[in-house]
Amino acid sequence: MAHILTLSVQIPILNKMKPTNSLNKADVHEKSFMPLPFSLLKSADFKIKRIFYLIMILPVILLSCESNPVAKFAVDTTAPVVGQDVYFTNESDNATRFEWDFGDGYISSEPDPVHYYTASGSYEAELTAFSKSGLSDKSYITIDVQIPTLLEIEVVEWYDEYVVENASVRLYSTLVDWENEDNMESEGFTDENGIVVFSHLGPYVYYVDVWEQNHDNYQLAAEDVGFIRTGEIRPHRINRFVAWVDYFETTKSDGTHDRTMVIKKLERKAEDKSRDISTNEGWETLYEKSIKVK
Repeated sequence: MAHILTLSVQIPILNKMKPTNSLNKADVHEKSFMPLPFSLLKSADFKIKRIFYLIMILPVILLSCESNPVAKFAVDTTAPVVGQDVYFTNESDNATRFEWDFGDGYISSEPDPVHYYTASGSYEAELTAFSKSGLSDKSYITIDVQIPTLLEIEVVEWYDEYVVENASVRLYSTLVDWENEDNMESEGFTDENGIVVFSHLGPYVYYVDVWEQNHDNYQLAAEDVGFIRTGEIRPHRINRFVAWVDYFETTKSDGTHDRTMVIKKLERKAEDKSRDISTNEGWETLYEKSIKVK
């Protein structure tokens, strides 16, 4: 009996402790406003900072992914003469904009410029290549500008040695062409000092035909071809040649060459009147007034 009583007493107590799934409104309200754990807040703040930093460094990352420009170029000659066009060929990589400095005070922004120098000397041509974002690279080539090849011809009368102005001076590449007056290389007329200048000649021998209303060199040529034949033209310097002529009288001239109007005089040699003039001083003035031979 005692055991039965004890069990009957315990049953009501267990019934009071029976679990339930129901929550009252107060419990629900209280649970909805429970504070977040500190560790969770700290994790969210870290993620925001990561996004912020990513936004900040993204341009740097993209910039570092861009290929750096490489500046390089070529020229058709590194030893041009004054006044000669130099062709610059751009061979740069990963570049969209270019700046050229030719070393003589002139610049260009063209991709493949053409430039000529007006004075002799050594110049450092510089190319700066820029990428789209502004990165840059430089390249250099030294250009050694030479003085042009010049031939100064002075026309002088043989006996009295006075200069002859306004004389026609023609250049031929062979003696046969000189004799037949064919394939003339160039023609110029002497100034008041009896001088005419030709430039951009090749390294060859030339035959000089001189004619003026009262002067020519035809008889002298018959006596010694050295009177009309230059030495081999030396490049990048002033070559000088004295074209000796004879005086003859004429009553009428039609302005054409007449090689039959010569008077035989004593036999002469070109070396009898040789002159040694080897200076290059004043080439700028000579070049300015020279006849540019193509």
